[in-house]
Amino acid sequence: MSSPPVPSIGLRRLAGRMLAAAAALTIGLAASSAQAQETFRVGIVTFLSGPAAESFGVPARHGAEFLIEQLNRGAAPAPYNQVGFGGMRIEPIIVDENGGATKQVQELRNLYQRENVDAVVGYISSGDCLAVAPVAEELKKFLILFDCGTPRIFEDASYRYVFRTSAHATQDNVALARYMRARNINAGTFSMINQDYAWGQDSRSDFVAAMQQLYPQATANADLLPKFGAGQYGTEISALARANSNVIYSSLWGGDLQAFILQGAPRGVFQRSQLVLSAADHVLQPLGERMPNGTIIGARGAYGLMSADTPLNRWFFDGYSQARGGVYPVQAAYRVTQALLGLKAAVEKAMAANGGKKPTPEQLADALRGLEWDSPGGLIQMKLGNGHQAIQTMAIGRTRWDAARRQVVIEDIQRFAAECVNPPANMRSQDWIKAGFPGAKCDTPGN
Repeated sequence: MSSPPVPSIGLRRLAGRMLAAAAALTIGLAASSAQAQETFRVGIVTFLSGPAAESFGVPARHGAEFLIEQLNRGAAPAPYNQVGFGGMRIEPIIVDENGGATKQVQELRNLYQRENVDAVVGYISSGDCLAVAPVAEELKKFLILFDCGTPRIFEDASYRYVFRTSAHATQDNVALARYMRARNINAGTFSMINQDYAWGQDSRSDFVAAMQQLYPQATANADLLPKFGAGQYGTEISALARANSNVIYSSLWGGDLQAFILQGAPRGVFQRSQLVLSAADHVLQPLGERMPNGTIIGARGAYGLMSADTPLNRWFFDGYSQARGGVYPVQAAYRVTQALLGLKAAVEKAMAANGGKKPTPEQLADALRGLEWDSPGGLIQMKLGNGHQAIQTMAIGRTRWDAARRQVVIEDIQRFAAECVNPPANMRSQDWIKAGFPGAKCDTPGN
């Protein structure tokens, strides 16, 4: 095949001038020229290895990857249908959270200083969140905590650059106690098993305080605090069997929760006591029929099988499930998705105010503070922690193995309004619970 003829120098110059003019016209007509060329680099930190990876960290990664791919194509439903973040292509840098708080502090610095990310969205472990939040603040870099549950983040400190776009663990435990009370679950005695770090300790404290309000005559029996990642629970299961309480409460999660259920079920512990789990939807698919029937569970929000039937949720639930070969999204996937949608809303709000330029960390912080946006898990409202901490709807239900469908289903679902199970602004969670939930706005009588 012969080569095409080469244009003369004059024609090349004319063509060059025409191309330059066309490019200038395109730039002039675009609402913002910069974002069409720029990318927005976002660090995403989640467990990719270790006992928290399979049922929690990896689904979070899959949720982020699905959403970012959809956003970069402009394929998300309105109001999220603008390409990327304000026209900027989203470039994720994904980091493994496994390794402990000291390692995560260094990884966070690397993301900001070496990878030059514009924001970080991350962290499942409460211990990691407590460690990295002050570092982001020191560096004056934008950070969204997408999951970790401890209320201490914004109840013990104040930040300008740090946000959490999901509700903290107080709502999990208040909702559990309200759910049991509304159904007259016998809870005259209860035992507890929680991990011995911020998440487990705070969850235990909130549950005990809620029980004291709603079950004032109840007696706490065994109170167990194994270390995170223990994996073996023979001693604890023996203690729970001896206690023979009406209720066994736990905030265990990830591989620890799976191990506890697999080791406890053959010994009949969950047949003699009502099992109550604050964050368990993520183990239903891997456990399958080994999940005890009738377990009362939360999902840290209205997520997965307990999510509301809305157009945005149907798009996310079905799209994620198709992308993952029929595996439906659970709490971690929902939580990272609502964080990224909140970041998108903040970026585009800031760009609308600054003439279409990529926002600075200060502009992002100003835009996200006090913001509200829709997510697949419902409305997210940044109402606590001076506008840095979210509240959201909470759902509780009971498990049943459906042999025909070959999966665990959740029945008798009750959703609690955000302001029913979260403290009001400027009131610490423990103080709110111990005062009898003042100002709580509950839709269901008796809650």
